[in-house]
Amino acid sequence: MLFVERQHKTVIDIIELNKTSLFSETKSSAGDKHETGRAMLQLEMEKASQQLTSINQMKEVLSKISTENTSDIVCLGSLILTSKENYYLSISIGKITINNIDYYAVSTNSPIGQQLLGKRVKSIIPFNNAEISSTY
Repeated sequence: MLFVERQHKTVIDIIELNKTSLFSETKSSAGDKHETGRAMLQLEMEKASQQLTSINQMKEVLSKISTENTSDIVCLGSLILTSKENYYLSISIGKITINNIDYYAVSTNSPIGQQLLGKRVKSIIPFNNAEISSTY
């Protein structure tokens, strides 16, 4: 959650900075330069807005994860130890290292997430022309 909160703060800061720049932009004698600058700021604002939407979606997914429950069936919030890699089914943020052990935080929409979702303990999971055995 800390990762998402940092991303959220960064995007909010960018939006505020761009708003300030956009409103303080004064028209100069070089009209085209002024319009180009405003257009670039507007594009940055749209990009930041899309990032904010994505971050809010990540927050929503994280809010659905319960660390209290355990299950023999892989679902959102599952930690999956396999013969190849270790996965945490949540949001896609890539590799996380805890106590010198690597885990990959992947979403249920990712290719590996889709393969893992619904599998049982000690299942064989086909992925990238190989088989992965879950050992969790």
